[in-house]
Amino acid sequence: MLDLFEPLAHELEASPNHRVLRRLRPRKVFSDSECARPLVGIILDCETTGLDTNQAEVIELAMIKFHYTADGIVLRILDEFSELHQPKAPISPEITRLTGIDDEMVRGCTIDPAEVEAFVADASIVIAHHAGFDRPMVERFWSCFKTRDWACSLNQIPWRENGFEGTRLAYLVGQLGLYYDAHRASDDCVALLHLISTPFALEQKPALATLLANAREPTTRLYAQHAPFEHKDLLKSRGYRWSSGIGGSRKAWWRDLSAKDFAAELEYLRAHIFGGRPVDLPTTRITALERYSSALAE
Repeated sequence: MLDLFEPLAHELEASPNHRVLRRLRPRKVFSDSECARPLVGIILDCETTGLDTNQAEVIELAMIKFHYTADGIVLRILDEFSELHQPKAPISPEITRLTGIDDEMVRGCTIDPAEVEAFVADASIVIAHHAGFDRPMVERFWSCFKTRDWACSLNQIPWRENGFEGTRLAYLVGQLGLYYDAHRASDDCVALLHLISTPFALEQKPALATLLANAREPTTRLYAQHAPFEHKDLLKSRGYRWSSGIGGSRKAWWRDLSAKDFAAELEYLRAHIFGGRPVDLPTTRITALERYSSALAE
């Protein structure tokens, strides 16, 4: 069937008025490159009963385990994990519309913590497209995720700088000329692994290479503690977020910075937020082990 329609697809592609999308075809092997000591990575996605990471429950956990090289070449898929879980409360119609998962599908289903722990035991890194959501969610149910390095393909890959528009997973895959059934967590895992294995047109290296480099780079969380209230809008416009101090976190505006940006940002705060006065602001060093974790107090 593919051979029958492929010539028609090529004809459409030759027209400036048409764009062709092909179904993403899952594969097991991504590269024939030889690597004496490949690393193990995990692609992870979960479907949940809501967006509150403190209240929602996981109803589906999907993972793909794969080999990769230290310089970011995806080699091959090693194993796959996809399980459903019955939450305490009924699944809302809205969540069913978003995920395709209903109460009947999850009835009697549980996810064995021992199976999850065994699956991720040899992983060097866990990658999610929205790690700021996925990591706190899975940490609540499976403690093994607290002791793994994490990376976020949504925030730690410069998609726009490499010619992509938008950052939603289905949209990014679409810009590669592909589409997939973007409902279930397992489908999203397949799509994400394909996406990060693809070389950037500008950099001529896989997106995974850029992701790993950014994940390995420590960052510093800078707290603009005791910043004057009248400057809150200015801080927000520079990417600062407010922490209320609940749960042991610092009560302050904060922002995560790379090493190259830290000194300039500290000088900006001194000059424009604190009236030119010398400042001694608290900081926290963050690595891939802590980044995106709910255990990292804001």
